[in-house]
Parts: sequence; structure tokens; C-alpha cells
Amino acid sequence: MTDPIMQAYREVERAMQQYNQVLEQQVTALRSSESADATKLERMTHGAKAMRDSSMIYLSYAKFIAYGMPDSEEMIEGDLQA
Repeated sequence: MTDPIMQAYREVERAMQQYNQVLEQQVTALRSSESADATKLERMTHGAKAMRDSSMIYLSYAKFIAYGMPDSEEMIEGDLQA
């Protein structure tokens, strides 16, 4: 596909990776905090997992489109890095 589309895809991929890392760091900080609210910790844990899973689904399709919607997955170079 075109360079601008691939560049945009890679930027989105990096941004989602960073966002998921920040969410995971927040969950880790809440786990290690003695004053953490158990309800908030549970919600953040589930939310971080849901975002990670949703990101993978979104990026899979975005990558498919960025590669020009090929006839087979074998035509897509490499695997998702997220």
C-alpha cells in the first residue's frame, strides 16, 4: 500500500502500544499501593485487558487494510508487534 497509509498505521500501532503500557503501569501501581481502592483496581485491571484485546483486533484489521486488503494473510509482511 502507499507509504502514507503504512506510516499512519505504524503511528497508530505505536500509540496503542504506548497507551496499553501506560494502562499496565497504572494497574501495577495500584496493585503495589497500600491505599488502593479494590474496586478501582479491579476495574482498571479489566479495562486494561479489554483495551489490549480490543487494540489487537483493531490493529489486525488496520494492518490488513494498510497492506491493501490482500487475498490472503500470507501476503502481509511480518506479524503485529503489539
